[in-house]
Amino acid sequence: MQNGGPYGQPRYIAPPKPGIVPLRPLMFGEIMDGSFQAIRRNPKAMLGAAVLAQSLTAILAAVITAVTATSMGSIEAWAESASPAEAASLGIGFFSAFLVVGLLTLLISAVLQGAMVVPVARAILNRRTGFRQMWALSRSRAGALVRLALLLVAAGILAFGLLAALAVALVSSMEGTGALLLIPLVLAFIALFIWIAVKLMVAPAAVVIEELGALAGLRRSWELTRANWWRILGITLVVSILVGVISQVVMIPVSLLAGFLTTFTDPLGGGGDAAATAVALGVVTAVLGALVGALGYAFQTSVMALLYMDLRMRKDGLDISLLRLAESGADPDGVPGRGADNVRGPDNGPSSGPWAHGR
Repeated sequence: MQNGGPYGQPRYIAPPKPGIVPLRPLMFGEIMDGSFQAIRRNPKAMLGAAVLAQSLTAILAAVITAVTATSMGSIEAWAESASPAEAASLGIGFFSAFLVVGLLTLLISAVLQGAMVVPVARAILNRRTGFRQMWALSRSRAGALVRLALLLVAAGILAFGLLAALAVALVSSMEGTGALLLIPLVLAFIALFIWIAVKLMVAPAAVVIEELGALAGLRRSWELTRANWWRILGITLVVSILVGVISQVVMIPVSLLAGFLTTFTDPLGGGGDAAATAVALGVVTAVLGALVGALGYAFQTSVMALLYMDLRMRKDGLDISLLRLAESGADPDGVPGRGADNVRGPDNGPSSGPWAHGR
């Protein structure tokens, strides 16, 4: 602030914006624009990591499509003559394979999501980040991110298991009345799940930026999101709807084209051309789905990272630390916010600095 405004009032000075967002607590539009800018300025890091995170799912979908299209007849013939034990063994094998691949995909996605926070944080100070540098700066946090993912998966499985057990107990003991009680029970479970998910949303960013362990990252996320739950929920819902609509706009024409080509190549059905076309279209659809999913994944991760930085600006005065870092040019190859002091303190409220009233 400085004098010179009308009637002697302090004249407003816009906060500095060295990178993708201004160095002050952020508004909704700035988070959205900053997320796009982070991807545009660091495409190799952001999109490369997002494609890797989606690749296993895409490969699995393509393999399943190809195997199903080419082997459906032989599988049906085998199933007719197979014993119940053999059919059960095949089903268990498929389920185990899906479970292993799904868990592996989840762990890889958790590590990559945490790593993608680094280029977003660096882009705030207009520092570009390549894929190798992103991985070098986040590699030490991979173990903590894996443990964080395992904790969340275990908690989710336990919660759904308890809900299923309670539902079975209600229905078996109270019959019709128990079935009616399931409706408010399920709704309450969904509400509780959403509440906890929002509270823990920025845990991956805290693990990477502040170099915390898995449990400490969960506690830190819980603390940062206090008094900001509704705001974070609203931003998350808007982003999820936006990504979902864009994905459908891209994929619906692809699905319609796939059905048209299948009908055109083999209008009577059952021929070899239809199987070959189904395999090719299934692979192409899976690849396009992975690319669209990667873009959405990168955008959602950027939003999560900027929400984390915004919360730290509001609660810790991180904007002041970032401003000092931008002015000094120190640690150009590091992660902004890592090792930053808590300028404001946990209970001191908004600072009295030049942008205190905009917080």
